[in-house]
Formats: sequence, C-alpha cells, structure tokens
Amino acid sequence: MLVCFYDSKGIIHHEFVPEGQTVTGSFYLSVLERLWNRIRRVRPEYSAPGSWFLLHDDAPVHQAVAVQEFLARKRMCLLHHPPYSPDLSPCDYFLFPKLKLPLKGRLFEDVQYIQAALTSSLRAIPQEDVQRSFQSLLDRATRCIDAEGMCFE
Repeated sequence: MLVCFYDSKGIIHHEFVPEGQTVTGSFYLSVLERLWNRIRRVRPEYSAPGSWFLLHDDAPVHQAVAVQEFLARKRMCLLHHPPYSPDLSPCDYFLFPKLKLPLKGRLFEDVQYIQAALTSSLRAIPQEDVQRSFQSLLDRATRCIDAEGMCFE
C-alpha cells in the first residue's frame, strides 16, 4: 500500500506501508509526523498555519483521536472529502491512473521492484500534470456544488 502526499508543485512525501502492517490511527499518526517534518524541509513556505490544506476522506484512521489532536496541535487546515465521492478524490481520478499506466503489463519479481517502479513513476509525473489535477478538483467540486450533491456526468 502506498501513502502519498502532494501539492501543485509535486510529490512532497510518499511511503509504503510495511507488509503485514495494519493501518491504524497510531500508524497514520507516525506517517503524519514524517509528513510534517518533510514539509518543513521541502516546503518551508507551508510552515505558517493556514498556508496549506490537507484533503482527508472519512477513513477511520483519519478520525482517530490522536490524529485529530496532532492536526489541531499543528494547526493544519483540513478539507474534508465527502464520502463515496471518488470523482472528488485526486488520487482516484489523477494519481492512481498516472501510476498504473507505466506499470501495465509488467511483471515484477517481488514487492521491492514494484515499490521502485512506483517511486520512479511518481517522480516522472510532470509538475504541469499535478497542477492540472488541482484545477480539475476545483472544477469537479464546483460541478458537485452546482448539482447540489447529486450525481452528474
């Protein structure tokens, strides 16, 4: 399993969930702590509260008390993702397809090769494509609001 965080400038942090690891609130908290440290190194302009937003869905690990306390302590601004709305999830309509395409039809000897290929694919995504994904999110959210939350084509 891949955990990935990115902004309009590109990938900020990614990591693979170790084999056999259950993604719990405490595990996700450790991911957020690594993300927070990485942001301070690679995006120092995000150090001020309110300077960036974290798009979160309603996964139980995102709602864990320790995670919520961490987010509040760091004064991270959250954008809550509506449940059952893959059309509003940049990972679903942008990132996963970008990662799948170069891996399609390839066979890998083991998980390490898959992880290396995924990492390479992540690094190869052009910044312009990432920027367009955020414009697409805005367009999709606007259409959802205009449709008053109803399905739309």
